[in-house]
Amino acid sequence: MLDFLKVIVLGIIEGITEWLPISSTGHMILAEQFMKLNVSQEYWDMFLVVIQLGAILAVVVLYFPRLWPFHGVDEREEGLYRIMDRTKFLMWLKILVSCLPAIVIGLPFDDWIEAHFYNYVTVAVMLIGYGVAFIYIEERNKRRKALIRSIDDIDFTTALLIGLFQVLALIPGTSRSGATILGGITLGLTRRCASEYTFFLAVPVMLGASLLKIVKFGFGFTFLELFYLLTGMVVAFFVSIFAIKFLLSFIRKNNFKPFGIYRIVLGILVLICFAFIR
Repeated sequence: MLDFLKVIVLGIIEGITEWLPISSTGHMILAEQFMKLNVSQEYWDMFLVVIQLGAILAVVVLYFPRLWPFHGVDEREEGLYRIMDRTKFLMWLKILVSCLPAIVIGLPFDDWIEAHFYNYVTVAVMLIGYGVAFIYIEERNKRRKALIRSIDDIDFTTALLIGLFQVLALIPGTSRSGATILGGITLGLTRRCASEYTFFLAVPVMLGASLLKIVKFGFGFTFLELFYLLTGMVVAFFVSIFAIKFLLSFIRKNNFKPFGIYRIVLGILVLICFAFIR
């Protein structure tokens, strides 16, 4: 029963932190210190990643009309465009370009990064560092006007650069959404455009990362292991719905400074708490 309650709490943490720029992996690593499940280390490592599938599904449900690229055959178009919406097809090409840096750099070094950087010191430093970055970028942007207001206006060079920012999120505590939103704003995207592109980019990235973890773990789940995983994903899905809507509503009238302050405060608290715990 206790482990079941822990799974629910972990699903809530995942659903909130995956989309807010405060680092889901960082929060999960911290949560591990207080509510790790009574399971093998291999399952736990897989669980922390695959639970994100619930969060992905939230994006798919909320944005399905904008994500689904196929339509009925249009006799006025030629080739692929007869069955695929031109604008959405180009959007997915841009997302693919944004994924390339993570594939090229992330896959070969995944195990090495996990072995060397998945610890509270790294998480705390990244929380603080990117918290400062958010505050600095928002201050700088007071004197600048965003030039890219729609995902359709993102060119392939900008898509690649956003992908390079996403690579920074391989270090826990950085935040995948935080890195790509910060990169997008730096490159001239509006806050909403940067946030929505981050949501869309998460679908193939997190799906790929989850499938990789499942393959590494194998498919020999016990009933209890499968039950925990599905429960965490369902909770993450419903919480993500609210988190995404909250973020989009919040940035209509506010900037990302509050998230930067939160990151700095949390990072300092992590260093203090673990200094005494250890």
